[in-house]
Amino acid sequence: MDRNSRSIVVFTSVSHAMVHTYELSIPILVAIWLVEFPVSTAVLGAVVSIGYALFGIGALPGGILTDRFGSRTLIVGCLIGMGLSFLFLSFATGILTIAFALAVWGMAASVYHPAGLSLISKGVDNRGSAFAYHGMAGNIGIAFGPLVTALLLLTLDWRMATRLLAVPTAIVIGYALTVEFDETAAVSVDGGTDRSESTTDSDTMSLFRFITDSRALFTTGFALAMVIVMMNGLFYRGMLTFLPDVLDQFLPPIQDYIQLFDPDSPIAEEFTLSSYVYVGLLTIGISGQYVGGKLSDRISSTTGLAIVFGALVVVAIAFVPAARGGLSTLLIVSALLGFFLFALQPLYQATIADHSPPGDRGLSYGYTYLMSFGIGAAGAAIAGLLLSVTTTDGTFLALAVFPALGSLFAITLSRRDRTRKSKST
Repeated sequence: MDRNSRSIVVFTSVSHAMVHTYELSIPILVAIWLVEFPVSTAVLGAVVSIGYALFGIGALPGGILTDRFGSRTLIVGCLIGMGLSFLFLSFATGILTIAFALAVWGMAASVYHPAGLSLISKGVDNRGSAFAYHGMAGNIGIAFGPLVTALLLLTLDWRMATRLLAVPTAIVIGYALTVEFDETAAVSVDGGTDRSESTTDSDTMSLFRFITDSRALFTTGFALAMVIVMMNGLFYRGMLTFLPDVLDQFLPPIQDYIQLFDPDSPIAEEFTLSSYVYVGLLTIGISGQYVGGKLSDRISSTTGLAIVFGALVVVAIAFVPAARGGLSTLLIVSALLGFFLFALQPLYQATIADHSPPGDRGLSYGYTYLMSFGIGAAGAAIAGLLLSVTTTDGTFLALAVFPALGSLFAITLSRRDRTRKSKST
């Protein structure tokens, strides 16, 4: 990569890591909130879904604003909002204030993905590798968030832990304000020109322009890609939100392995080995992001999606039986879940880039994360409800429907793309 591309990759990567540091610290806190506040998994799942839903819903206006103001401004605003929301969360006194704090976090975080991915797709020449590195950084944050939260909880209460989680954001903001790069350096690689060069600001922001661009964007191929992204989001959120709590059912107390604190302390009642297994699963996702990104440079991204979705169906069905088989089989199936779950992300990001014009890339990724994290947030509520009314086995079997449908739609889009390509030649 040239200097401009490297600057963009580093800038987006550290910002991406912070977004997911906060996002995936929430499930660790959920396990504590279930103990501290008298609520069911269904109620808390619905509360968490509010923040996660706004994380996705805000992506669409975030994409529009990205095409209007550029990525840097949106990403810096995102970082500031996330840090402040976690400071507020530390003062929560009940479920309602938790819901409000998570809603603020969701709104702030929602602009990142359309801004960051648009920046990579328009500013970096080697897009597939950039998506891979960007995704790997996200998974470092995904693992870093729960790991640091878990370690902080060994000596601090959850309120102080959430306050300290806001500290790294200030460092990232300082870097974001000083790094320099050209946001549209690679537009010619993708073809076309940036829409902002040929339209006025008022035209770009007008409702008419939004409707016109959205109609042009939603070709059959893009619509199929959106459905694929939605299946990913529902499965991703449904699997991860209550996974630490589910793992508790199959794992012995952590004191059986490591004596980290007094077994009679309050921490011992709240903190279990599942937190570390969960972090390990998310860390394995780093390799999944790398493989998925590199794969998108070598084969059709839709073919890769069909394969990975199919693997996730098998993993979801086998998860509970493997977990009952003992610690070794639980660790193996958890590692496979982490690898394949995160291998999807660079593949669908590349698919969106293949089915959208450069000038509307922010808008296209806005719709992407509206589907993935907005509608996908319902996965947390679905999982919470399933755990309340059926067994863990039944919950995982039901969640396996989402990757099964994702694989089916990916195969459909792959065949459509091949048909169109053969006709054009």
